[in-house]
Amino acid sequence: MPAPSGPESIVLGAIQGLTEFLPVSSSAHLVITPWLMRWDDPGLAFDVALHLGTLVALIVYYWKEWMMLGASLFSGDRKSRHLLLMLIVASVPGAIIGLMFEKEAETVFRSPALIAVAMAALGVALWFCDRATPETRHMTEITFVDALLIGLSQAFAVIPGVSRSGSTITMARLLRIKREDAANFSFLMAAPIIAGAGLVESRHLVHSINLDVVLGFAAAAIFGLIAIAGLVRFVRTRTYEPFAWYRVLAAAFVILVVIFRG
Repeated sequence: MPAPSGPESIVLGAIQGLTEFLPVSSSAHLVITPWLMRWDDPGLAFDVALHLGTLVALIVYYWKEWMMLGASLFSGDRKSRHLLLMLIVASVPGAIIGLMFEKEAETVFRSPALIAVAMAALGVALWFCDRATPETRHMTEITFVDALLIGLSQAFAVIPGVSRSGSTITMARLLRIKREDAANFSFLMAAPIIAGAGLVESRHLVHSINLDVVLGFAAAAIFGLIAIAGLVRFVRTRTYEPFAWYRVLAAAFVILVVIFRG
């Protein structure tokens, strides 16, 4: 299947980059946008390119943290080594369940109505957990059980509309992790998941690279970097409430379109 045209590639790449890290669901936006605009399905190879773009954003933004985490294997930095272990623990459940429900995620779960319900439900959960739970714990205090719970919450993101970052941030806030640390842990644990998925699906990309694919990749990387930096800075002094309300309003809009389109 051919990639979208240049302008469509850039738009979809920008949407992927922004919504992969803002807790609003990238998968929902990448399904809903072509549906609303009546664009053709961009295809699996193009999706892989967009996800690899967001992986580049993660590597660039957190390169110091990745160096520190890697070095902890050979040094006495126990906090960094503990954090690395917790990131590994948190990454496992999502990877396993993602592989188990891969076919459903690409077919059954892509109904606009189901996506809208998932967006609204997670929006309410994010709003409640962020509002009701105090910020009393740092990322370095995450325990094995915490990491497992965050990882299990990530598994629900197999349903478009739930959001990987939304589900993990919501669970982290429920566990009283500070807002900024909840975002950072969510983004750090995204890297192995995205890298693994990209590696598995890279065979679809090898023979499909063209200018449109490269434009989508570049847009996803650039806007992903903007989204990471922007969200981390935003939640230092503010709550996740605007993203929760956005999810509910976007869900209501999608339901209205479904109704009026018949």
